[in-house]
Amino acid sequence: MADVEEVEVVVAHSERVTLRVGDVFLKIDADQTNIDVEVEAMALAPVPTPEILWRKPPVLAIAALPGTALGRLGEPSTASPAAWAAAGAAIRLLHDAPLPPWPGRRSRDEIAAHLDRECEWLITSGVLPADLVTRNREIAEAALRPWTPVFTHGDLQITHVFVDGDKLTGIIDWSEASQGDAMFDLASLTLGHEEHLADVAAGYGTDVDLDAIRAWWSLRSLLASRWLIEHGFDPNSPGCEFDVLRSRM
Repeated sequence: MADVEEVEVVVAHSERVTLRVGDVFLKIDADQTNIDVEVEAMALAPVPTPEILWRKPPVLAIAALPGTALGRLGEPSTASPAAWAAAGAAIRLLHDAPLPPWPGRRSRDEIAAHLDRECEWLITSGVLPADLVTRNREIAEAALRPWTPVFTHGDLQITHVFVDGDKLTGIIDWSEASQGDAMFDLASLTLGHEEHLADVAAGYGTDVDLDAIRAWWSLRSLLASRWLIEHGFDPNSPGCEFDVLRSRM
């Protein structure tokens, strides 16, 4: 690392900072329980994950994965259908694994209450039209069905899955891992990339609930919008959360 000429800021907000220094990522989290979960989840997950180089609180150092991210929200993915299917197959391995020893972070009732608060804020603040929020709130209801908990990644956005050609090389950022709804992971991966849902489902295999996935697209976008705005991100960028919500109309 002594020969590194540049430090790249990957993510920076009030809760977390991630820096890239050469082939090493340095993660600094305000809540060390998130790092505890990340370290344990990577040890338990039956899929490729980054190598942990060292941990000196509040910093966790992990090695970069080979390959490139499956894509980015708001941009067309250049990854092959086979790469998307490989991601689906890896997610299935994770969901079939023994449950992690810690529970999900929120119950269905807590998610529903959070959804009500965020929808009210989106309307009263004027960020989104009331009919758009109401329609997506109706769609989101289908996600709040009973589900059998599985080992979920919890934040399986497209930039967290790395591929090299048609092969999956690893999955990063495990701090949200817990017992949860399998369809939430599939929805997180395909958010804004609906055209690749069939590829992911082909790799995943059986028990894909398309209605629940579409509901989670609406629910996740509604829940995330205020946080994104308050932390300097723009959910109104082309192809991002607001476009996902508009596409449901």
